[in-house]
Amino acid sequence: MSRNGEVAGLLAQYRAGLDAELTLLHRLQELANQQREATLAGDFDALNTVSDARDAVMANLVTIEHELKPIRLTLAKRAGELADDPEFQDVAARHREAAVRVAAILVSDRESLESLKEAESARSFAARTLEQGETTLAAYRRVVAPHVSGAALVNRKG
Repeated sequence: MSRNGEVAGLLAQYRAGLDAELTLLHRLQELANQQREATLAGDFDALNTVSDARDAVMANLVTIEHELKPIRLTLAKRAGELADDPEFQDVAARHREAAVRVAAILVSDRESLESLKEAESARSFAARTLEQGETTLAAYRRVVAPHVSGAALVNRKG
């Protein structure tokens, strides 16, 4: 295979891999949005389901990325000589699109994480408030209904 044929083959492989990654990133973006919605709604069953689906998509994405890395490194070394090649420009545009999708997913994930932190903070506050209420109620009960000895309780009934 000639040098140009080798580069053309690498560009075709890389483009196919990027197309697969873009498809997975699109699915991952949908799942990130669903995850954010489930988080905001406090729907932890849906959150678990979406998380499992994300794990599967991420596993596929990592596999493809592992296969593309050596190709990307080879093409990066030759980027200067390929800069004017339309195939290389197409691949570079797809690579930028993938980076934009990853950035959008990360923003969505940060929003989900903040929502989870806020929910945990609210849950923690509610638990502390409930505990304080129970303590106050127990103290009030001791004042209103002092402890009655066992004998007095038996005497009243019998």
